[in-house]
Amino acid sequence: MSYADKVFVDNINDILQNGVSDEAYNVRPHWEDGTPAHTIKKFGIVNRYDLQKELPIITIRRSAFKNCLDEILWIYQKKSNNVHDLHSHIWDAWADENGSIGKAYGYQLGVKHIYPEGEFDQVDRVLYDLKHNPTSRRIMTNLYNFNDLHEMALYPCAYSLTLNVSGDTLNGILNQRSNDMLTANNWNVLQYSLLLMMFAQVSGFKPGTLLHVIADAHLYDRHIELAKKVIAKPQHPAPILHMNKDIKNFYDFKVEDFELEGYEYEKLDEKIPVAI
Repeated sequence: MSYADKVFVDNINDILQNGVSDEAYNVRPHWEDGTPAHTIKKFGIVNRYDLQKELPIITIRRSAFKNCLDEILWIYQKKSNNVHDLHSHIWDAWADENGSIGKAYGYQLGVKHIYPEGEFDQVDRVLYDLKHNPTSRRIMTNLYNFNDLHEMALYPCAYSLTLNVSGDTLNGILNQRSNDMLTANNWNVLQYSLLLMMFAQVSGFKPGTLLHVIADAHLYDRHIELAKKVIAKPQHPAPILHMNKDIKNFYDFKVEDFELEGYEYEKLDEKIPVAI
């Protein structure tokens, strides 16, 4: 069975059994009808995924593989903050009339900085260091720019990626301040696993471990019964990922360069509402 299923089920059960409610507080998130979106949460969840063993994708409900990949390329490759450059509509609720989400996500990665070796944006600096300074303990990206928070439609949830080379293996730590577990947990895990695999391939390393650190792992009130239904569903083996091994430049990757073989998953008839 998929290891990602086991981790997800364990996390959800932990929140359901040991989580703390925020119903006593006024909260910022709300539902489309204006009702406050309260949560039960667990502080400090840490999950570890071995990318040499299998792709961490859940099967107890469908993870939209192509949309996950398209979004991570939108952020890290296109370095875009405009939803018109994205093929899904997941960011539409936060975009302005021009499609912009402000100085958020991809915008931050595209800002250039001066280093002794030259001028780089965050992604290009990562790629440079992986090739020229692989033993560096400073290879990371950070989207949480305090100077620009007031111009972001949404503060970054998955806000930093720290990369570390051990021998011939590239590992990563994804730090996340907030995680809507039912909607986005496996989405984020899948995205950053694929990103780490891409960085590894173009830099000559094997993908290793993705460590996922979540400060506030929560279930929204309208997700609780749905989450119980999802974790009770049958689990299936993880699919096999086929990735175009001919790609040597990170900026050449396209969604079409990735395929899943044997992705069997359980259907969820109900639509999952998204808190805004």
